Amino acid sequence: MTKRQIPKWSEFKPLIKAKPIELNGTKRRLSKALTINDLRTAAKKRTPGSVFDYTDGAAEGEITIRRSRELFGDLEFRPSILHDVSQVDTTTSILGKPASQPFAFAPTGFTRLMNHEGESAVVRVAERRNIPYALSTMGTTSIEDVATSGPHARKWFQLYVWKDRAAGEDLMLRAKAAGYEALILTVDVPVAGARLRDARNGFSIPPQLTVKTVAEAAIHPAWWINLLTTAPLTFASLSSWSGTIGELLDKLFDPTMTVKDLDWIRSFWDGPLIVKGIQTVEDAKRVVDAGADAIVLSNHGGRQLDRAPVPLRLVPDVAEAIGGRAEICVDTGIMSGADIVAAIALGANHTMIGRAYLYGLMAGGERGVDRAAEILTKEITRTMQLLGVNKISDLGPQHVRLP
Repeated sequence: MTKRQIPKWSEFKPLIKAKPIELNGTKRRLSKALTINDLRTAAKKRTPGSVFDYTDGAAEGEITIRRSRELFGDLEFRPSILHDVSQVDTTTSILGKPASQPFAFAPTGFTRLMNHEGESAVVRVAERRNIPYALSTMGTTSIEDVATSGPHARKWFQLYVWKDRAAGEDLMLRAKAAGYEALILTVDVPVAGARLRDARNGFSIPPQLTVKTVAEAAIHPAWWINLLTTAPLTFASLSSWSGTIGELLDKLFDPTMTVKDLDWIRSFWDGPLIVKGIQTVEDAKRVVDAGADAIVLSNHGGRQLDRAPVPLRLVPDVAEAIGGRAEICVDTGIMSGADIVAAIALGANHTMIGRAYLYGLMAGGERGVDRAAEILTKEITRTMQLLGVNKISDLGPQHVRLP
């Protein structure tokens, strides 16, 4: 028989600890987010469905983005034990300059639609955390205003080549004048991918008042109030647009572009050149031979060609093929710091994240972006410790195995 007794108050009292009540809704919401997926869940509740779907969705059957995420989930880490990992250094070199983490904030279009704080919030977080931020051609804050918001941030400008080449030349000159350190040339959008969620939602820039959007306004009043009571959307590269995203891309982008056009880019841009959208080993070698300083292995977040190659799987072969002649960056499917560690171990120099920080932005503005960066930083550090690694440069193929 188990002997029982009535607990004494002195023994019971230490167990009764009331958790402080957090009155600030944003702080309360973000403190509960322990992963990027948690931020995604919060983001879905905070934004209209069409805006969330624009961020979350991909092309056609969304097979590409699903495969990209599945590969990260299916890989196997191979930890090495009995190493002193009490101190871990996550700093690395990106384009020859130190960065506190092996990731950059990727260029994303129409960012102020996700949250009214938009690109300015993202560049401020990048500045505080000493990681690069790339402004998109399709951004909703001007080149100059982003530069003002993050005067000491490492700013990159992402360029789509337009049919109107003079417009592209002007953008490069403006970015250079505003102190942007690198140019990202995106090459995987000769035409718009079939983003079916956007088509079904009738998603347009700016959002049009319909029965559906009016209904969503009732469910998400804060989002609509912020949109309507802050400055009108200012695009990084065009004055206005009143159609769908696909129509905009098809109207602006030049499907005649070839690798020879890198010479045209170089005639206007003398800083580091990153070519984004590489999906084969052969193309990686072609653009590096043509003078790219870095490449981004990317299928555009699965938003262009469905069933496209998974960038992570390309990393070892591309690293061998280009032999250190250019830096290798990877994006698409990254949802954790462990994903970033795996990409570095396989041979990438660094990574880019897009949706991951946009979920944070939608969940809580600038504080949400900072929370996303904090989550990834903690996950990178913990994963390195559990692998038995002290610094980024010690990561290698011995630490990870692809299926």
